[in-house]
Amino acid sequence: MHTCVKQLPEDDLVLSVRGLRKQFGGLAAIDEVDLHIPRGCIYGVIGPNGAGKTTFFNLLSGIFSPTLGEIRLNGQPIQGRKPHEIAKLGVGRTFQIVRPFSELTVLQNVLAAIGAREGTDFLRGLRRYDRSGYLEAARECLRQAGIEAHEKELAKNLPLGLLRRLEIARALGLKPRLLLLDESFSGLSQKEIQSQIDLVRRLRAQGVTVLLIEHNIPVATELCEWLAVLDGGHKIAEGPPETVVNDPVVIEAYLGRSDDA
Repeated sequence: MHTCVKQLPEDDLVLSVRGLRKQFGGLAAIDEVDLHIPRGCIYGVIGPNGAGKTTFFNLLSGIFSPTLGEIRLNGQPIQGRKPHEIAKLGVGRTFQIVRPFSELTVLQNVLAAIGAREGTDFLRGLRRYDRSGYLEAARECLRQAGIEAHEKELAKNLPLGLLRRLEIARALGLKPRLLLLDESFSGLSQKEIQSQIDLVRRLRAQGVTVLLIEHNIPVATELCEWLAVLDGGHKIAEGPPETVVNDPVVIEAYLGRSDDA
């Protein structure tokens, strides 16, 4: 198993974040956060509600621009770039609230992601996908996500477990070097959680680096090789899961709060 470490040469990092800050008025939602993600790692970000986790993902994926700091993807600065530009550079993302194209089929949802990667207008180009190899590429994404049997179903008819896999399949359509998973285990049964864990591990084995936000601590400690903890926009701890979850600072700030999700 690959072991993440804090200090690595820049060439060994998929993502490097230094001094990241995002301020909304007088509130710093993210404040001086450093994070370094090695290639081939499953890296987790945990923390209580309001800790800044989703804001952090929004900064990485270009939804927000940082107030200060630097974000490098494979050594290339990406802070301030548009979301579609960052996606083309190899960052795929899922969302806590699943947002498929509800009236499109499962296959068409993935074709839309492939069209975005190639800079092709999805609605104009849909009829050309079979001739350009997009159709087989989309089906390969569905196979990777384990939902190839559902390609003709409308996305709106899928249960939550399959919708979360569809989001991953769409993200795979971008050929990501880095996959951002925002609470992709939320609302799943124990059987679905284990199946999702197996999927993430397979993707990592295929060369995809994974950075995830997760509220389910047992999932985070089982799946992730390295954890960072945010609280109030600050990184308060970082290290191997077994060390982090037993850190008194983390227990006080996160694990010991009765109102945490």
